[in-house]
Amino acid sequence: METVTLRRFELADADAMMAWASDPEVTAFMTWEPYESVDSLRAFIRDTVLPHPWFRAICLAGDGDGGATPVGAVSVTPTADRCRAEVAVAVARAHWGKGVATAALRRALAAAFADLDGVERVEALVDVGNAASRRALEKAGFQQEAVLRSYCVVKGQLRDMVIYSFISTDPLVE
Repeated sequence: METVTLRRFELADADAMMAWASDPEVTAFMTWEPYESVDSLRAFIRDTVLPHPWFRAICLAGDGDGGATPVGAVSVTPTADRCRAEVAVAVARAHWGKGVATAALRRALAAAFADLDGVERVEALVDVGNAASRRALEKAGFQQEAVLRSYCVVKGQLRDMVIYSFISTDPLVE
């Protein structure tokens, strides 16, 4: 597998991001719908991603362009309770099953605890039916805590969610 790197997004990443952010299979378990235009995605990058405290592009060092093209995204968002943050990850379908999400989660954890002052716990909420994301979190060292029944509505359906956590004293898995 190529080496996974994380970097800040740029507005110029909108075209590359469109390849996976518009894919209904990639966004199936997301609370947001697939993007339909690169202009709306560019606005999202400008208005949400760039000012976000920790939102990174997932890149592959061996992808032929020096690892510059994003193949996914990972974000760590602090909550109102300063000691907690929530992680989310999305990866292009062409890179599913190759350890890209797991590697991105590991890198995000290491960086987020260092970059986000006061964060001691990173949580992930995952649809019970999203086996691949659950597996990636577990491989990255997250612990499953509970199933939250009828927790939220995703794309018009009431869904059960699984909550995972990683705390700052947990060992980072390499």
